[in-house]
Amino acid sequence: MTEVAGNGAWIGRRLTVQGWFYLAQALMMLVVVIGTVIGANLLAGTARMTDHLLQHVQPAQTEAYQLQAALVNQETGIRGYAIAADRQFLKPYTQGKRDEARAAARLRTLLADRPALLAGLTAVERGAADWRSGYAEPLAASVTPGRPQPINQNSADRGRESFDDLRGLWTKQNADLAQAVRDGRAELAHERTVRNLVLSGMVVAFLVTGLMLAVLVRLLVTRPLEALREVSRQVADGDFDHVITGGGPADLAAVATDVEGMRQRIVAELAASRGQRDILTRQAADLDAQAVELRRSNAELEQFAYVASHDLQEPLRKVASFCQLLEKRYGDQLDERGLQYIDFAVDGAKRMQVLINDLLTFSRVGRVNDAQLPVGLGQALDKALTNLTAAVEESGARVDRPDGMPEIVGDPMLLAMLWQNLVGNALKFRHPDRPPHVTVTCDQDPDDPGSWRLCVTDNGIGVPEQFVDKVFVIFQRLHSRDAYGGTGIGLALCKKIVEYHGGRIWIDTGRTEGTRFCFTLPSAAAHTEQTEKKALT
Repeated sequence: MTEVAGNGAWIGRRLTVQGWFYLAQALMMLVVVIGTVIGANLLAGTARMTDHLLQHVQPAQTEAYQLQAALVNQETGIRGYAIAADRQFLKPYTQGKRDEARAAARLRTLLADRPALLAGLTAVERGAADWRSGYAEPLAASVTPGRPQPINQNSADRGRESFDDLRGLWTKQNADLAQAVRDGRAELAHERTVRNLVLSGMVVAFLVTGLMLAVLVRLLVTRPLEALREVSRQVADGDFDHVITGGGPADLAAVATDVEGMRQRIVAELAASRGQRDILTRQAADLDAQAVELRRSNAELEQFAYVASHDLQEPLRKVASFCQLLEKRYGDQLDERGLQYIDFAVDGAKRMQVLINDLLTFSRVGRVNDAQLPVGLGQALDKALTNLTAAVEESGARVDRPDGMPEIVGDPMLLAMLWQNLVGNALKFRHPDRPPHVTVTCDQDPDDPGSWRLCVTDNGIGVPEQFVDKVFVIFQRLHSRDAYGGTGIGLALCKKIVEYHGGRIWIDTGRTEGTRFCFTLPSAAAHTEQTEKKALT
């Protein structure tokens, strides 16, 4: 029993749920096929017996009656002819012989597969032939038509005895045929009983097979699934150390193995995530400490900016003022070189003041004001052009701009400063042979549909390609101070403003005449989406 149970469990493990389904379906189909074959055979046997009874035995019984009636007609006809000596009385005799032959032929056809009944027919035919040859034919030959004669009593008694023997033969034939009918009906009833019993047994077998298959599926499929669901739910409720095991068909066992592997991976990942959480907690603490340090550093930077904007500029202002006083009071006592030295000192002090102011402006981008307001780029450009009115009129520049410009979210002062630096840069580095022509364009960024791409194009002296990255570095200059003034911080300030607003800036190297500065700025909708994402994270 152990070995059989073990083999059954092994088969259960080898088969999949689909395999069990196919097996159950195959068994059901086998039961149906077997039942169909048996039922068809029983129905065919019943139909065959019914056909034999209705088409052979019972018609044979009827033909036997017709045969006997033909023999009676022959006896009546020959007896009437013997009494009346009238040939009209021979017609029943003659017709009876024909009817006898026809009935006997049909009986022989109907009873071809029944030798016993054929023997009875043969006996009747032989008896009829003996009666005719021994009595009827001699009697008919002895009668003179039209001259009736008295019947010989001995001959009449002999004929009656011969016909009585014939009656006995067909009586036996009738009895045999009636028995054949009774036997056929009994066999037909038996076939029907067997058919009903077999069909009932098939229905019972079908129901029992279905019940057994349902129980088998319950034991081998449903119960392992319930067990797997129970242990999976136990793990899902928090018992991650519970080992998931499974039995039943091969695919359910494979699912249990996969779920166990998933549990092990989840446990490993959970342990790793807990370790990572501890690391992140320590890093968050470090970041908080760094944030405190950064705030302290920013406070010191603010203090430094205040000192730089006030305390450092005061000595420079005094140096410049006293140098100018020296030149005014003692200028007539100094030679040309002395006056030049004083000019150098004054110019250096003033440039130092400008450099400090520009450096403060650069350091304050995105740190001091940090305004995030809806700003129309056209309004910011208007403000920048207003500030550059004198430079535009002095250089005779023409500025072309779009009729309408979009609105973004940003710092209005920084955006105006951005436009002022870019347009002012175009006016400053103009070509000596032609008046400045500045063109401002605004289009949707083809690389990022959520951003605007803006370009400032001029017809000035241009920037060599090898210096397109250098110009955005703070305090980097491509020309001497004698040729073009300034501290070299303007484009670095533009880069910082653009990046503070979430964009990027570059020089279009495909421009061969003049310079084209391009930069991108996120649209108001894109800025709102980015803000919401940051708030969620």
